[in-house]
Amino acid sequence: MKKQKSQKKAVEKDHVQRVGLARALSKMGYCSRSEAAELARLGRVRLNGSLTRNPEAPVRLGKDRVEVDGKKIEAGAKSYFVLNKPRGVITTAADEQGRDTVYSLLPADAPWVGPVGRLDKASEGLLLLTNDSEWAARVAAPETHLAKIYHVQISVVADAELLGALEAGFVVNDGETLRVSHAEILRSGEKNSWLEVTLEEGKNRQIRRMFEAVGHPVEKIKRVRYGPLKLDVPPGKFRKLTPKEVEKLRSASGIRLPISKPSVA
Repeated sequence: MKKQKSQKKAVEKDHVQRVGLARALSKMGYCSRSEAAELARLGRVRLNGSLTRNPEAPVRLGKDRVEVDGKKIEAGAKSYFVLNKPRGVITTAADEQGRDTVYSLLPADAPWVGPVGRLDKASEGLLLLTNDSEWAARVAAPETHLAKIYHVQISVVADAELLGALEAGFVVNDGETLRVSHAEILRSGEKNSWLEVTLEEGKNRQIRRMFEAVGHPVEKIKRVRYGPLKLDVPPGKFRKLTPKEVEKLRSASGIRLPISKPSVA
């Protein structure tokens, strides 16, 4: 009987998840991994009562005590938001140049959340934010091929040749081959066009780099859809995702990883 109990305890011990300190703080929804690493380096974090400056120090989630500035950190409720990011706003938590960030659009009492993927300063539209790091990693993973749809304005009248080139793909200036999964003309004027462009992977500044490569720099770009989720809030506004939307995005990712059922704050 004693042997069976010891074996059971050993099995339970093996199933305790161990992660680095910075990742542990991120998984508990306290802050981003980079912010957690900086807190550790500044000597503001204690692990089981001992000061640790190592962001990779192993932490047993649910077992070890983690403190920041003397306060014990507990895993908080998971929060999920969709924000309509305005043009000119950046997605970092703070900016050395004093530019507006997406966090200035959230209420002061909002929990810490991080962006799922990014939109550059000049881009606008649908941006997901959450403190659920596993969900975010799943939804943003390139291998999910989760479709992201953009409306793009260029200062030229688009034609079938341009659309075909975008879908066929080509090598851009830095030597990387880029392509879009679908492109179509929404409307055209005498000197410009609005296109709808769909990406399934989404590499850094992919749309801008592709249009720059063919000599038609992007004038405006707006993300209007992320997987099954459509943009439905005004510019500069946000709303919480419903539990159903959280699950639909998780399911649409197609990645089979263990994940707890979301509780939306």
